This record gives sequence, structure tokens and C-alpha cells, in this order.
Amino acid sequence: MKYCVIIVDGASGLPIKERDSKTCLELAKTPGLDFMAAGGALGLVRTVPPGMEPSSACACMSVLGYDPRTYYRGRAAIEAKSMGIPIEAGEAVFRCNLVAVDGGRMWDYSAGHISTAEAQQLITAVNEELGNENVHFYPGVSYRHICKLKGQEETLRANCTPPHDIPGKPVAEFLPRGPGSEFLRHLMQRSEAVLRDHAVNVERRARGDIPATTIWLFWGSGQVPEMPPFERVYGLRAAMTSGVDLLRGLAQMAGMTVLEIPGVTDGLDNDYAAQAKGALEAFREHDLVVVHIEAPDEAAHGGHADEKIEAIQRVDREVISQIRSWREDDLRVLVMPDHPTPVEVRTHTADPVPFLLWGAGVTPDGARRFTEGEAKGTGVFIEEGYNIMGKLVGR
Repeated sequence: MKYCVIIVDGASGLPIKERDSKTCLELAKTPGLDFMAAGGALGLVRTVPPGMEPSSACACMSVLGYDPRTYYRGRAAIEAKSMGIPIEAGEAVFRCNLVAVDGGRMWDYSAGHISTAEAQQLITAVNEELGNENVHFYPGVSYRHICKLKGQEETLRANCTPPHDIPGKPVAEFLPRGPGSEFLRHLMQRSEAVLRDHAVNVERRARGDIPATTIWLFWGSGQVPEMPPFERVYGLRAAMTSGVDLLRGLAQMAGMTVLEIPGVTDGLDNDYAAQAKGALEAFREHDLVVVHIEAPDEAAHGGHADEKIEAIQRVDREVISQIRSWREDDLRVLVMPDHPTPVEVRTHTADPVPFLLWGAGVTPDGARRFTEGEAKGTGVFIEEGYNIMGKLVGR
């Protein structure tokens, strides 16, 4: 038996009043998912334990079959692991976004989804000016980077707000505060002078693109806890494909193979077909493959309903269609978001998400479509989200 987990990041959400009070999943044309829903089993699952942050780190840890209450200690350290950044005792790491602030308000949490090549130049410049033996900036993908601090453990007690939570809001109200926050705010403030007249930003402004005006530090964490290997827990050799460092870091923590598939990104430019093809090819050496697709979440953070719908439709058209081509009697599939990202609020929520099980050994439950309403209508609810993996693999 082969198993496939398809995480459609942030795909669920709330009804949109201007769209006949339908969600993006309801508005999307998804014949492939509809076919699977009619022959599969739907329900709702809580991926974010009560009281924990509704981040992809917590939620995806649940989807992979690990209890976040036991293994989650902060998101930045997971991304640092993916990037090969060691974290020693007494060190702290923070997610370091390149953002755009205009008129004192958060203009864009991603600096216009700045390219990786441009961002690397900017972060390199920031590190040259602000870095030292105790402060180091590491370039990542697009707007997402890492800042590592030595001898500043108090910063982990600071109260930091993700920039995608405050679109259009005055940033002064959301700067790091509390113990250790002064050091973080000082770094953020000093970065403005480094970035202001950098050649990359000069060129972005000339093209009409959004410039990166400052760094934004949040999601601080220390060392990551050890997780038992997926193969030991579930008895299956597993692999993952994703365009973001967070999921790649989680895969490494779980001892999964990280697939290197050209064209896999975090946005609508993702090569969905190549990602699905690469996942199927991985079945040659693996029993389970996780396909993580970030694009719906990115579109929702930007408040773009049409882009989110298009991303869901491309998953259906280019990923689901290929996965279904595997022999049905030898395949079981789990499709689900990790968390909701409603386009109205433009950030994650902790609400339960719909899940779809389809394939060998799955008894149909009468559902018609893969939507929030259809999943709720089945009456199936999994409170402990990390148990969803056991339902897929029969453990």
C-alpha cells in the first residue's frame, strides 16, 4: 500500500459575503476532489491544540502525526534546521521577514513577494552592517529569513507579532514588547537605514515594485526537541515535497526524505504538475509522500480571493489528477488544509479544518464535495489532530 498526504495550505476559510456567502473551497471548480469526495470519507479535524498559536508549524506537525503540545517549541528553529543553521545552548533564532512599511503602517508583509535573489542581496547587506559574533542574519527564500542571536536569551520572552497579522495597521502598536524586546526593536530600526538606498530597492521602486523597508523579527525559539523518526512510529518510509523551509524542517525533524523537485515554489508560479510527478516517482523508494502546497495560504494572506481560488483549482487540475492515476487498489490519500486562512482576516485561525480520506479500504460516507460544510455535515470530528495520520495508515 502507498499513502499520499496532500496539504493544501490555508485552503479553508470563512464564507465571503460578496461571493454569495461561499468559501473559497466552495467557489473553486474541483472535479477531481469532487470525485474523491463522492468515493471517500470526510470530516473535521482540530490541528491546532487549544491555547496554541494557529501557525503552520503547529498545524502541520499535527498533520504529520506528531502532538504539537509535546514537540513544538517555536517556528524559527524548525526553519533554521531546514537551512542547516546550528543552534547551540544560549542561542536564539527569529524569523526575519523583509517587509514594507509606509506611513507608519504595514504595507506588505512580504515586500511585494520579493524574489529570493533580491532578498539575499538585502539580507547580506544587513548582516554586513548589523551582524557580529553575537548577531547573524541568514538568507532564506523570498521574504523569509533567519536572525540568530547569541547571549540574548531574554529576547525569547519578548511578545512579537507576525507581520501578516497586521495588514494596513500602525506598526508602532505591534513592535516587539516586554522582556528582551528593546534589543529586537533596535535591530529592526537600524535595518531601515541599510535598506533605504540599497540598489535592490532603488531598482524595485523604479519598476513600481514594493521595496523592502525594514526587517521584522518574530517567532523566536531556541533549540528544537528531538522527534521520533516517522518510520519508527508508523513503520513507513516517508518523503516530502514543499517550497517552504518550515515544512522541509519538519520533514527533517521526522526523518523524512526532502525531495528536491525543480520548479516547486511558495506561490502561484509553483510547478504543480512537476510536484505531483515528483511525488509519484518517490513512491519507488518510499511508502508515503507528503505534498505540501503553499500557494492558497499566500494568496489569502494578501486578501486575494481569486488567487486563492485559482490555487485550489490548480491543485485539483494538476496534482489531484496525477495522484489519482496511481492504482486505486494500492493507494490511500489524505487531502486537507493545515489551518484556515480566511481572505477577510488575511491570517491564520485555529478553527477545525476539513479532511478527505480516499482510496483502498475507505468507505464512502455520502459526501459530494470537499468543502467545510460537507465535512461538517458528516458529523465526524477528530479533536486530537495528530491522530489523523493514524486514520490514514490504519494505526
